[in-house]
Amino acid sequence: MLSRKKLKMVASGMEVAAGEAARAGQASAGFPAARVAPDPEVRAVAKRRQFSAAYKLAVLAEAERLTEHGAIGALLRREGLYSSHLSVWRREREAGALEALGRRRGRKARSTPEERRIERLQARCVRLERELEQAQTIIGVQKKLCTLLGLPTAESPETDS
Repeated sequence: MLSRKKLKMVASGMEVAAGEAARAGQASAGFPAARVAPDPEVRAVAKRRQFSAAYKLAVLAEAERLTEHGAIGALLRREGLYSSHLSVWRREREAGALEALGRRRGRKARSTPEERRIERLQARCVRLERELEQAQTIIGVQKKLCTLLGLPTAESPETDS
């Protein structure tokens, strides 16, 4: 950063010296005879624009209300948007991503201890339900095997009297 500033200062100093030499009518090897105008354009660092969900919905609502020829183009120029913004936002809204329009990007918020406990319990519940289903299947197969082999089962005990 500092070296860039130094280069700008040196370049602007050369332009000033060239202008003074041109006014004096002197043309030397180091300075051109004509004055070089400085570049008036300020180069800004590009920054990605972010639109809130409320803003997106407001623009979509306004665009849908407009019926006159060229009115949507005027809206886009006024807001500094592209037509692709509208089409993407409409697609997101139709896909049910309405709440996702305003969702912040980046890392997820840290969950509370209570939320972590609930997640653990839900995972345990799913695991136990799977194990129960597996056990019921095994018991059903054992019952069928016992009936095929003619062995007594726990449900139909044979009475020995």
